[in-house]
Amino acid sequence: MANKLISGMGLPSSIENVFAARNILTAKDALSLPEFDLMMLLDVDLHQVRLAVARISEIACPPCRTALSLLEDRARSGGHLPTRLRGLDHALRGGIPFGALTELVGPSGIGKTQFCLKLALLAALPASYGGLNGRVIYMDTESKFNSTRLIEIGRHSFPHIFLSERMAQEMAGRIIILRPSSLAELTESLQQIELIILQHDVKLVIVDSMAAIFSRENERSTSGQKQHIWRWPLSFLKSLAELSQIPIVVTNQVRSQNNDEVLHYPFQGQMNDINNSSKRVESHLIAALGIQWAHSVTIRLILEAHSGQRFIKVSKSPASPAVEFPFVVESSGISLLSDEGLEVTGSEISTIRWQGQNILVQETDSRPQC
Repeated sequence: MANKLISGMGLPSSIENVFAARNILTAKDALSLPEFDLMMLLDVDLHQVRLAVARISEIACPPCRTALSLLEDRARSGGHLPTRLRGLDHALRGGIPFGALTELVGPSGIGKTQFCLKLALLAALPASYGGLNGRVIYMDTESKFNSTRLIEIGRHSFPHIFLSERMAQEMAGRIIILRPSSLAELTESLQQIELIILQHDVKLVIVDSMAAIFSRENERSTSGQKQHIWRWPLSFLKSLAELSQIPIVVTNQVRSQNNDEVLHYPFQGQMNDINNSSKRVESHLIAALGIQWAHSVTIRLILEAHSGQRFIKVSKSPASPAVEFPFVVESSGISLLSDEGLEVTGSEISTIRWQGQNILVQETDSRPQC
């Protein structure tokens, strides 16, 4: 709001013209100066300056809110996009929250894209079937989006809808795919989707994955440029979620704790023979985009593997304690093995565990990972 133009604030034209003539064009320009300095610069009396400053402050500064008004706004907004994973939805008080940034983080192949595909379908479903009856913007930065897999999930999850070829095509047609491959293309795409959301009744935005863009950008950037390249996209997505009151979901990769480069860890083998192999070990990883990014997201869901199973863990949420649920990936997408969350405490809340081959390799396979 600090960069809001004074010309659109309804000031008397005589005062508005004086501001423009002195090159004081935004709320920040006007409110950064003491009233006396502003009076001298504009060459008007103090009373006029105070009236102008009061009007600019009223327009530029957000009004004070009470906890009750925020609660009422949340109730009117509809609240959440249910994931249809009963235990997870209960922990999150309804599902993926509207107006907030939700992050999925985990190793390659653990199920992040499977989760995103199911969410895309749920947002596109007609309201009569429990969906949001809207369009979805799916930003596919790694070319992992698989329309065949999307329809497969739909047919096994909602056979009464997807067995009809016409309805299957209609649902798939509601998902808009963008494929930015660089930070410049991501920036351009983000600037475009603000208008697309208004024009096409978009109810969900997915970025899969955010870390992939920054990983490629880091390879091209100097050390000084690397530190803050994600700040503008993050700030934009948070603002977009709050202003549009829709859920925004981003995926994040993992890296070794002893390596500055983002690594991909293939989730290999059948889970039921993990404990039978002497070559398998458990590795502890960290999210690729770092601690400052983690502080900025509202919800963090960690997908990991340990004790012979895959788990989805609520690592950060203002509405839920840290709990985890065992899951499998089926034809219908992700399914929980139990709706009873297992309590997570201490350092395990933020730790990302991966149980797999004891040789960690950099991903070179071009096949889509999930």
